[in-house]
Formats: sequence, structure tokens, C-alpha cells
Amino acid sequence: QVQLVESGGASVQAGGSLRLSCTASRSTYLYCMGWFRQAPGQEREAIAAISSRTGSTVFPDSVKGRFTISQDKDKNMVVYLQMNELKPEDTGVYYCAAGVWTVTCGTVGFPYRDWGQGTEVTVSS
Repeated sequence: QVQLVESGGASVQAGGSLRLSCTASRSTYLYCMGWFRQAPGQEREAIAAISSRTGSTVFPDSVKGRFTISQDKDKNMVVYLQMNELKPEDTGVYYCAAGVWTVTCGTVGFPYRDWGQGTEVTVSS
């Protein structure tokens, strides 16, 4: 099991940027790491995934070109979500998740096992 702690959430104006961090309790080299967000009154939405081993990434159209996901290559213990050109609809609680890597990493339904507590992002217009 991996403990995950998100940080970096804040209130920003539309058009601004934020970088969220997800710190794991141990190396996630053989894991698929994902970021999700949940807007008020809405279901949780997958917004980024990275294969820790290969570095391959997946994004939905809603954030493609604005968000990037990366990982520290030294210890594979921190995953970053760089968010640019933020919009009010990006508001929500952002969660980090980890699951043992399979070829389905980043696909809908990938079985993430461990979750963080979330960090809140508010984007005002």
C-alpha cells in the first residue's frame, strides 16, 4: 500500500497556473499514477495519468494542452500536475491515485488502489 499526500491547491484567477504535488510514502516506479478532480456536485473525473516506468501520459480532451503530469525521476516518489490557463470549470478537489501498473494504465476503469485526501483548487473568473 502507498500513502499519498497532495499539496499545492490554492485560489487563483482564470488564466493563471498552479502546480500540484503528490508525495508518496515510497517509490512508485512500477505504478500507474493518476490525478482526478471532483467539482462540487459532480462525479470524480480522471484528468491525467502517467506510467511511472515508461513516462507515458494520458489526458482527457478537457485538459489536454493545458495540463501536464510528470514525476521526479530520482526516487519516483513525487508526481506533479502542472496546470496552466486555468478556467473556472477547473475548480474542484484534486486527488492523486496509485495503482500497480498494467497495460491499461490511464484507461477508464483502471483499478487505482490507493488515494490521497485531496487538495482544493478554486479558479475565479
